[in-house]
Amino acid sequence: MSGPVRSALRAVMVAGLRAYLGFALRTTRWTIALSPRSQDWLTGQEGRVAVVAFWHEMLPLSPALWWWAEPHNPALRLRVLISRNQDGRLIADVVAPWRIWSIAGSSDARGKNKGGANALRQMRRSLRHGCLVAITPDGPNGPRRKVQQGVLALARLADAPVVPIGAVCRGITLKTWDRMTLPLPFGRGVLTSADPLFLEALSDQADPALVLEQALNQAMERAASHRNAPSDHDASFKTLAPLDLTPSRAWSVAGTLLTPFLPLFLRWRLARGKELPERVREKMGYASRSRPDGALVWFHAASVGEVISLLPLVQKCLVLRSDLHVLLTTGTVTAAQTVAQRLPDARVIHQFMPLDVPRWGRRFLRHWRPQAAVFTESELWPTMIGLCHARSIPVALVNGRMSDRSFKRWQRMPVVARAMLERFAWVCPRSPEDAERLSALGAATTLPVGDLKRAAAPLPVDEAELARLQACLAGRPVWLAASTHMGEEVAIIDVARTLSHEMPDLLTIIVPRHPERGADVAALAGGAPRRQLGQIPQKRDHVWVADTLGELGLFFRLATCVFMGNSLPGCKGGGHNPYEPARLGCAVATGPLTGNFTEAYEHFGAAITTVADERALAAWVRRVVSNPAVRENLGDAARAVALADQSLVDRLAERILALSWSC
Repeated sequence: MSGPVRSALRAVMVAGLRAYLGFALRTTRWTIALSPRSQDWLTGQEGRVAVVAFWHEMLPLSPALWWWAEPHNPALRLRVLISRNQDGRLIADVVAPWRIWSIAGSSDARGKNKGGANALRQMRRSLRHGCLVAITPDGPNGPRRKVQQGVLALARLADAPVVPIGAVCRGITLKTWDRMTLPLPFGRGVLTSADPLFLEALSDQADPALVLEQALNQAMERAASHRNAPSDHDASFKTLAPLDLTPSRAWSVAGTLLTPFLPLFLRWRLARGKELPERVREKMGYASRSRPDGALVWFHAASVGEVISLLPLVQKCLVLRSDLHVLLTTGTVTAAQTVAQRLPDARVIHQFMPLDVPRWGRRFLRHWRPQAAVFTESELWPTMIGLCHARSIPVALVNGRMSDRSFKRWQRMPVVARAMLERFAWVCPRSPEDAERLSALGAATTLPVGDLKRAAAPLPVDEAELARLQACLAGRPVWLAASTHMGEEVAIIDVARTLSHEMPDLLTIIVPRHPERGADVAALAGGAPRRQLGQIPQKRDHVWVADTLGELGLFFRLATCVFMGNSLPGCKGGGHNPYEPARLGCAVATGPLTGNFTEAYEHFGAAITTVADERALAAWVRRVVSNPAVRENLGDAARAVALADQSLVDRLAERILALSWSC
């Protein structure tokens, strides 16, 4: 029989077995009679991990236990030891779509290496990093109901308890060495457990293998007695089924229906310069790079600000684990350029994030196969998060942000929000307000608050270019309007004109948030010189438009004081990150519209000045430029706040690597 034919027949067999087993287990009415002491261990509450043990004969019934446990903790992950022989691999493929992931191996015997030692290491590592591990102590070849030493060795190495499980249901007893039970549809079943068994608590005289055998047999006997006891009206009857892995079925269906039209949308963006022609297919999940061998962690940041906050975290992970590669995805071209400029590491691969539709997301994950995924701030994509969950890829959220407006929007979709957020292994909120909102929407594991923008390194600079520009400006006083937006630039230019009458040498540098708007801003300023064209301001020029990307570190160092844009009345508002200029000791001001960075500006307090309008902005620039002592005091105060917490990166990097090790 040829290879393709054999593969096709095997695929048909796997699909058929899965369909039958799923139907039989779903239509069985289950009584859950678990020991109260074991329930928190079986659902991984508060980080508990355990070795779940059951006899080999109930292997076809074990998915029902997982279907009960997973809804109690959707971030829970399970690894099951399954033999690496042909039958074992068949079983592994049957249950994999239910997020029951296998570790291949069994005890070495008769001088043959069956992968036992490697499997033991994998199971120990999985337990240490938050996974449940299930094992059949008498498998894969018996003798029946006799505990082998592997499960005991694993429990000792991982310092984890063993939870004995029993299960019975209406079924056929097969004529195999273990008398395996094949469930029949529309029957009655019982799941039971004994109390967790802590090996270190056993007396020196007790034989751990015998104690575990007795506990497993008692669990099986208890299950059999419960199956015969309850009446048809017993309230404990439950119908169990796999957890729905899609946070929003409607979102997924809408994405599927829109998929044929989305290439037209990407073409429209391409025509407007918002996509790169040679890389636009990455938005459809097609990779433009090959996947490197070994461990790979995926980080996603939407735009430039999120990329900058992620940089120290990515760099720390690479330092801590020398064999690690990082996939860093962004949504915008400017963010991609920032990655290329700020993170030129051969172990970092940049790709564009595919649009959030099932087909493209599956294509993306099938190629890259990350060990863990880390999303940033408010990047919450239901389809991609669900696809990661289906593949048992742990997902974390750093700098988690939930604005009041976003919170109200997600409150209108509470089921989707909860189904999405509870799938995160953990969430690290940016502020106490964000923590409260994320928890209210369904985030199950929330870490202490931490803002990565506080922990970033100072922006880099080309020292030679800095010296050249300082010489060209010949000591002129300089103030900088950074990351400005449409609607406030007219006011900033009016401030520049007003102050130029009082201080003829004063130079105003405007850095538009979107460099492609440089020509428009220059036109508003009466044809001001532009950095993108290589133009240097002359003595008669009072405004210079710095419409390049990735040079804020240069301009912050040139400036006497810095105003952070997207914050004056007249623009959309929201503010921008004040940590970057503060970290360099700049005197910093902002307008009143800072809703996207409320906690950050509250953290700085009086170290950053808030100006109500253009008149107040002009007065602040006048005072700071003309008074070096004021400028120095404000800059020192801002720097002290910005550098106060540098330990967050280390803590998060260790947690992220722990997620990647567990897979």
